[in-house]
Amino acid sequence: MGALVAAFAPIWVLTAVGWLAGRTGLLGADAEGVLSRFVFHVAMPAALFTVVARTDLASFADTWVLAFVAGTAVASLLGLLAGRRTGRTAAERTVAVMAAGYVNSGNLGIPVAAQVLGDASFVAPVLLFQVLLVTPVVLAVLDATTGAAPPSPGERLRRLALLPLRNPVILGAGLGALFSAADWQLPGPLAHSADLLGAAAVPAALVTLGLSLHTPLGTPSGTPPGIAPGTPRGIAPQRPERGELAVAVLVKAVGQPLAALAAGALLLHLPGPQLRAAVLLSALPTAQNVYVYARLYGAAPVLARSAVLVSTVLSMLTLSVAAWSLGGG
Repeated sequence: MGALVAAFAPIWVLTAVGWLAGRTGLLGADAEGVLSRFVFHVAMPAALFTVVARTDLASFADTWVLAFVAGTAVASLLGLLAGRRTGRTAAERTVAVMAAGYVNSGNLGIPVAAQVLGDASFVAPVLLFQVLLVTPVVLAVLDATTGAAPPSPGERLRRLALLPLRNPVILGAGLGALFSAADWQLPGPLAHSADLLGAAAVPAALVTLGLSLHTPLGTPSGTPPGIAPGTPRGIAPQRPERGELAVAVLVKAVGQPLAALAAGALLLHLPGPQLRAAVLLSALPTAQNVYVYARLYGAAPVLARSAVLVSTVLSMLTLSVAAWSLGGG
């Protein structure tokens, strides 16, 4: 339990710092929007590039990853169904899917893997799966569904083809995969610069999350210029629909790890260490990146923010139960 507390402590401390900064006005009225753009355009691409470039892409071949993928698929489907029942737009349903099935594999997955599973490398294939497969699909959908008017089929294909060049997150991950496959390395000064920028991604995203807790709801929450041209500026709802939030959090914290457990134990017959890895990493809470994307695309940011916070609190219990029941640390 102490290892889990140690893993969660930085999340709450940095979120609290952001909340205090927002409450006191220390960083100004536009701090949340500016910091969100910094994370999305600069820090996060650098972090993804450095992580993926140093990860062996062959780690995708680990059998236990299939159990994690199965859990993600089940959770995402349930999140999609919940979004459809509440009458959300396509972009908002996409955020609901991420809230239910996109795990915090970076700043929380790494310490949990290291301290509970005893090997931080377990998180690498999960990170690659989300960054190289899930994230491009999600951002492509958000990019296609937040325009002022539906583009023509030809225009939609053109926008999709150019998405990696316009979206820094996909570009950073894609370049990292290219460097990994070719066994390339940046020169020392450039590599160190990328490391410094990437190191700012997690703390900046958490501070942004904290700032959002003091942002008055009901104020314009549109997308800043440069993210998905034509994105409409909407009015953020006062609070997420309670039933929708409850479904997203329960699917994320309980449904996804149970689905991974069923796939790993009943279908794949995974050995103990691999089964623990699939279940524990599936039980990670919703990633704060979900809020960053929702905020930048103007799609259900309040639902995303609430899902991150509530699932993070609940995962303290579910991660502990999963680790104990499966014989973890």
